[in-house]
Amino acid sequence: MARFQLVCASANPDKVVEMEAILQGVVDLLPRPPEVPDVVEDADTLIGNATLKASAICAASGLPAVSDDTGLFVDALGGAPGIYAARYAGEDATYADNRAKLLRELAGSLDRGASFVSAVVVVWPGGRRLAVEGVCRGTIAERELGKRGFGYDPLFIPDDGDGRSFSEMSDAEKNRISHRARALHALVEALD
Repeated sequence: MARFQLVCASANPDKVVEMEAILQGVVDLLPRPPEVPDVVEDADTLIGNATLKASAICAASGLPAVSDDTGLFVDALGGAPGIYAARYAGEDATYADNRAKLLRELAGSLDRGASFVSAVVVVWPGGRRLAVEGVCRGTIAERELGKRGFGYDPLFIPDDGDGRSFSEMSDAEKNRISHRARALHALVEALD
């Protein structure tokens, strides 16, 4: 397979590092143009938000752009925080703020099932678009487990794992089974 060059539309450095690790040797991620302001993510789906970001970066750079948007869908909360996972505790919430709110909302709940879903979209100049999704089913822990990773990693125990949270796994272990890995592997297959 020929190597693709895609401009990474994500402004989240944690996601960029993860995407680079998963796509290493297959896709060369070019940096997001620094002059492009944050893209307003006001779509009502993950694919919609990823498309907004990839389209903006493609238009600014004149090159194909890739974007990821991820949500955490918790069964007992009717799918919340869903597409609002990054700002669950408010617009300027930290990862810790979001995790604390999720633990409060689930306090006492026996139903702790959840799905992490990542949508990855590539937009090319001229408007061609490719969209894929990856899903990782799991359980929300009753307390934070581990010190690594980002976002909800200390709370999410994947069903396909060995009982550890994403935060307790090495990057390589997480990147074999995560929602983002599954979406990016689907992307590579579609590009091939």
